[in-house]
Amino acid sequence: MDTAGKVITELFERREREFLLSPVRVVVKSSMEQLEVGDMTIEKMKEGETVELPRWAAEELAELSVAEIQEEAFEVEIFKALTREKMLGAQQLAALQPNFYLKMRRRLSAVKSGTETGKYRRDDYERLKATSYDLIGRRLSKLLSVSSSASLQTIGDKITPEEKAFFTTSRSQAEEWKSSLLGES
Repeated sequence: MDTAGKVITELFERREREFLLSPVRVVVKSSMEQLEVGDMTIEKMKEGETVELPRWAAEELAELSVAEIQEEAFEVEIFKALTREKMLGAQQLAALQPNFYLKMRRRLSAVKSGTETGKYRRDDYERLKATSYDLIGRRLSKLLSVSSSASLQTIGDKITPEEKAFFTTSRSQAEEWKSSLLGES
């Protein structure tokens, strides 16, 4: 793996850890006594109560059907993002939430493993994967297009940290390529 690829992989790994530690709201579906997990204590929770937990704990409780995470289903979120991207011009980017790709990776992984257990159909995974590829392709094309003309400041609020790393790398490569073509290197 080249240096740029390694940087992006390390960025994803670091951001995923931060994402899993970030708080998320859940509605308790089944009362629970106090629970100790490592050095963390989850206080007693009553059915119907809304609490904030680290995402990793919320996902585990949701998997056990003890709690329900209170956020829009990712399939809805990615469909909206793809629709917005299709409506904009070739050099316009729709804003994505900073944790969008982290959610996408986790959802793809969950649905893929769910196809093996029968929780999801293979078609569900293939449809989500195809939508993800479509969105990524559109975003990459637009990022490459604007990398030769726009600055990070002009699009920085619309792109994710992972896209910022890609944009910076592609912009640098484009500048080096232009200089070499013009004999200025």
